[in-house]
Amino acid sequence: MAQLLTDTEIQQQTSLLSGWSVEGSKLQTTRKFKDFIAAIEFVNKLVEPAESAGHHPDLEISYNKVKITLTTHDAGGLTQNDFDLAGVISQIS
Repeated sequence: MAQLLTDTEIQQQTSLLSGWSVEGSKLQTTRKFKDFIAAIEFVNKLVEPAESAGHHPDLEISYNKVKITLTTHDAGGLTQNDFDLAGVISQIS
């Protein structure tokens, strides 16, 4: 099982990510697109990196917005896996 990060580690990791914030034990971002089709195209681009990492984000889709939430459920909070996947997701347009 992945090890939980300390509050200091979480703050350090979050500072390296643009547009992400920590809400409780979750790392979150919301991306906005021109329309629903573009939002779904973005979600489809998340499949391969999530599957490769064996780590899957929680997703909420509302028309042209996609809210992405990462947490390591098995560990009960944030681990390096969450920040690694967030870094990959940040590179996807």
